[in-house]
Amino acid sequence: MQLIPRDGKFYDLFNEQAKNIHQAAQQLVVLFRDFREVEKRVAEIKSAEHKGDQITRSVMTKLNQTFITPFDREDIHALSSALDDVMDLVDAAASRLITYKVKFVTPGAVQLADVILRGSEILVKAVSELNKPQNILKYCEQLNQIEEESDRIKGECIAKLFEDSMEAIEIIKWKEIYEVLEAATDKCEDVSDVLAAVVLKGS
Repeated sequence: MQLIPRDGKFYDLFNEQAKNIHQAAQQLVVLFRDFREVEKRVAEIKSAEHKGDQITRSVMTKLNQTFITPFDREDIHALSSALDDVMDLVDAAASRLITYKVKFVTPGAVQLADVILRGSEILVKAVSELNKPQNILKYCEQLNQIEEESDRIKGECIAKLFEDSMEAIEIIKWKEIYEVLEAATDKCEDVSDVLAAVVLKGS
């Protein structure tokens, strides 16, 4: 059974979305691990976010122009929207560094960025194998595990904020940054939910 034709335009656009997220996640890890040229690196991630918006618009335009779609229209819309949400949150996490005039990056933030990167790698694999439903559910389970790991790390990071002798304003800044980073993996899990629904409907 094949869920999406190999030459389908939707398939190409979803692949493009996933790869764009992965590239942005790589840039986020570089930014957090090597905290230099922050404005330049944040601008590069913002550029990827703009590209993501363009791809999402292309999906929606194609959806409006296509009479027979490779799978349910609402699932196409949901998948594209969930991927766009992941990209938006990667951008939001990077942008917070400038908005909050962050002067240093915590080890916990680096850990969360690494988890986002691993999630993006799974997204690329999952989307690229939409025509192999036997693999999709495996990737969905991996994305769920990624979200659980991220949630655990976020909890540990926030707890540590209140243990360290940190000014209240810094606690507020970092609590939100941790929450935005973790939210990106929440959205990866949303992608997995859509992918699982597509597989189950097609089985």
